[in-house]
Amino acid sequence: MKTEKNIEDFESLGDGHVGTSFETPLREDAFRLTQDEKIDIIKDDVRHIMETLGLDLTDDSLQGTPMRVAKMFVKELFGGLDPKKKPSASTFENKYKYGEMLVEKNITVYSTCEHHLLPIVGKAHVAYISKGKVVGLSKMNRIVDYFAKRPQVQERLTIQIVRELQKVLDTQDVACVIDAKHLCVNSRGIKDIDSSTVTSEFGGRFKEKEMKREFLEYIKLETPF
Repeated sequence: MKTEKNIEDFESLGDGHVGTSFETPLREDAFRLTQDEKIDIIKDDVRHIMETLGLDLTDDSLQGTPMRVAKMFVKELFGGLDPKKKPSASTFENKYKYGEMLVEKNITVYSTCEHHLLPIVGKAHVAYISKGKVVGLSKMNRIVDYFAKRPQVQERLTIQIVRELQKVLDTQDVACVIDAKHLCVNSRGIKDIDSSTVTSEFGGRFKEKEMKREFLEYIKLETPF
């Protein structure tokens, strides 16, 4: 049985947006159930929550909500928990010998805070320097989206994106910066609607002062169309 002190500790952890591991915390039996089985269970849980809140689920507007929410959780918001949805990031030989950094900026991030299950919305900026391999531009967006589509902590998301691209491209020279709003900060608790959170992860040559500065300067460039 949790004591009052234990409960306060958990609340503090959540409000501080503290993550406890680099890997997304998953049970060993996380994939024992099929997607349809998970939807069926979650549907009943959502119905119970709504009924507990006093809502009348016989109302035309509400009666389909448990199923809609269950499908959204499994197939959309948390679809990145399914390893089968991991994007296949095929690489190609860097035949044109491009040796400067490649930056994909303003990648839309839609994620969910794992402490309150409220949205995280923002932009990711990703860069790498080829050591012989290049990857299709859209694959960078898909990798960001895959790791975002799960209960997340922004720091972990930033690291996961960098480590996945390092593995795909076989280079440490990868960087990522994310600037995002957390609705658990903007809409509850302190209710600060203007604040956003910036996280970064720099690998290999991006740890060098001049390389880091160049990357951050690219991010500032405005796209006029």
